[in-house]
Amino acid sequence: MFDLRLSPEQLEIRDTVREFVTREVKPAALKPERLEPFAKPLLARPLGQASAMGLRTLALSEESGGAGADALTCSIVTEELAAGDPDIAAVLAHTAMLARLLERAMTPEQRGRLLRPFVQDDAFHLALAQGDVARSGSDYVLDGTAAAVANATVAKLFLVRVEAGTLLVPRDAPGVSVREQAGDWYHGSCGEVRFANCRVPATNLAGPVGNIAPLNPALSLGIGRAAYEAALDYSKIRVQGGKPIIGHQAIAAKLAGIAISLEVARGAVWRAAWASDHPEAVADRSLPDLPLQSIAEAFAPEVMLRAVKDAAECFGAMGVMRDMPLHKYVHDARVCLHSGEGSSGARLQVAAAITE
Repeated sequence: MFDLRLSPEQLEIRDTVREFVTREVKPAALKPERLEPFAKPLLARPLGQASAMGLRTLALSEESGGAGADALTCSIVTEELAAGDPDIAAVLAHTAMLARLLERAMTPEQRGRLLRPFVQDDAFHLALAQGDVARSGSDYVLDGTAAAVANATVAKLFLVRVEAGTLLVPRDAPGVSVREQAGDWYHGSCGEVRFANCRVPATNLAGPVGNIAPLNPALSLGIGRAAYEAALDYSKIRVQGGKPIIGHQAIAAKLAGIAISLEVARGAVWRAAWASDHPEAVADRSLPDLPLQSIAEAFAPEVMLRAVKDAAECFGAMGVMRDMPLHKYVHDARVCLHSGEGSSGARLQVAAAITE
């Protein structure tokens, strides 16, 4: 049965991350130099602090040094971090989910050689890249350029899918170079990875890794909640017509609409996350045989973009000022809508499922 009650451990993790975000992340994320939509510096200090809290290794098993968190817990943490800064949330969530897949694909020898350093180094992140692969004796040789690789500029280990499995390529391997991607239509870190005659020993070949769950739904929730909380606080102190504007029906109704959107979108995201850990719920028909992750990816970013725009309208003309947080939240929400395959791509996956 799909249970909406969080466990004591999940509540503790949520509250701990929320307190950390309020204390350390938001003050740094809302500094004037980061309110510009382009060329935002990645917040290295809070990112390191969050890694030290165990949020980078959250999804690893306890035997490997992680917390053994399920997909729902990871979604909750991603939302909490995104409410402070979606860039930090994206980097950590991407690494955490790849680590979970990588752990299952590694041999015992690889876990000791590569996974242990990953757990011990708070600055050790992962990225999934592509390249042309040829076999040369006992080695694999990588060539080619992979564009728009998430976590590229902070990754110390690249996972490269090949026909036989997954090649594990250290960042400092000869023939590997990384260049930060220009522009800002992404959250976190993004770059171009080039492999030039990069030789990788066969001992670095792990098993196949699957696809990581989309980040955008949980990121969207965090951004939407941050915009809602900012609008709610402002509406209680901004006086118009002799009373705070929240006392005016138009503003109260707009805020109520945002609150409704948040709760409905969160339900879709949590349900999809829970279902990914409980495939038996689909098998016994407790849940529909539909791509719930794609449904959340299509629904949450679209609903949150409208919610963030409504939150900005609560600020009046100030909502469009570039030095106001709402301007940043609107931009961040639009990035979620179009990142990866985007909401439209997710809709096509749902369409394919229902037309089979």
